Amino acid sequence: MRVDLFDFDLPPERIALRPARPRDSARLLLVAGSGQGPLTDHTVRDLPGLLRAGDVLVFNDTRVIPAQLEGQRGEARIGATLHKRIDLRRWQAFVRNGKRLRTGDAIAFPADVTAIAEERHADGSWTLMFPGDEPVEVLLERAGRMPLPPYIAAKRGTDEADRSDYQTMFAARDGAVAAPTAALHFTPALMEALATAGIGHETLTLHVGAGTFLPVKADDTADHAMHAEWGRIEQATADRLNAARAAGGRVIAVGTTSLRLLESATGEDRVIRAFAGDTSIFITPGYTFRAIDGLMTNFHLPKSTLFMLVSALMGLERMQAAYAHAIAEGYRFYSYGDAGLLLPG
Repeated sequence: MRVDLFDFDLPPERIALRPARPRDSARLLLVAGSGQGPLTDHTVRDLPGLLRAGDVLVFNDTRVIPAQLEGQRGEARIGATLHKRIDLRRWQAFVRNGKRLRTGDAIAFPADVTAIAEERHADGSWTLMFPGDEPVEVLLERAGRMPLPPYIAAKRGTDEADRSDYQTMFAARDGAVAAPTAALHFTPALMEALATAGIGHETLTLHVGAGTFLPVKADDTADHAMHAEWGRIEQATADRLNAARAAGGRVIAVGTTSLRLLESATGEDRVIRAFAGDTSIFITPGYTFRAIDGLMTNFHLPKSTLFMLVSALMGLERMQAAYAHAIAEGYRFYSYGDAGLLLPG
């Protein structure tokens, strides 16, 4: 499909620079059915009444690490955003001013943290090796910053509030360089209300990479190379999700990261299976969903792979109408913004 079909105009003032407080006070747009039915405005706190007893919400329990580093190689300023772990001491990183690096160069970051530029990749990224005995995560906590999305970082600096704001209540497994932002809206009080309403929840892990922010440069979706991210679904989790569906419940992914991993783990028989490894699944209109029955997600960038994904779920015209409604009604967009609940059935 032509990428320009997924374009739309977004006023800059609609981009949220801070999250709603409290988190579950964010607005929620219900988009039900793929036809021309009404779009209804709610808040995230209304979620228990918008779902059914027996439904299961699936959250991503990845934890965002302070993966953005600013340092020096000689007189050259070098910026690095780690985006995919290779092994215990090596990460693949997008590097600003990377043309000033040569294989074997040492980059000096704050707090006595050093990385060696080991290998330059075809896409311009580098493998960085962090020598020493301390875990890389400890080094990053000392020297790194939270990697806010470019559309926020371009408007304001990262500060101490982002260390908690850009982390979900489910964050448990270090490895993401971007938050699974739909889950930022959840609070313990909301989870208690959902449980009281008979709505369950499960977790999986997908370590979101910085590639999620890369623009689609191709003119046709068939020519876009999707980035890979590592994820895991435990067998017991898969079993419980399959049992919930068999009992008539719906599997509702919270965030496109949860959705992409669930779909990667599910065969044509619609059975969710255990999964551990990389996924580079790219979902565009025409895709047949196997694992999920709905999606809660924030509002995405024009011409992004994520707007293509929601258009695949609900239909392009339906999502264009939903986004036009959200813009007209003052919804806040992107990582710190409001959310939509998409129920195609």
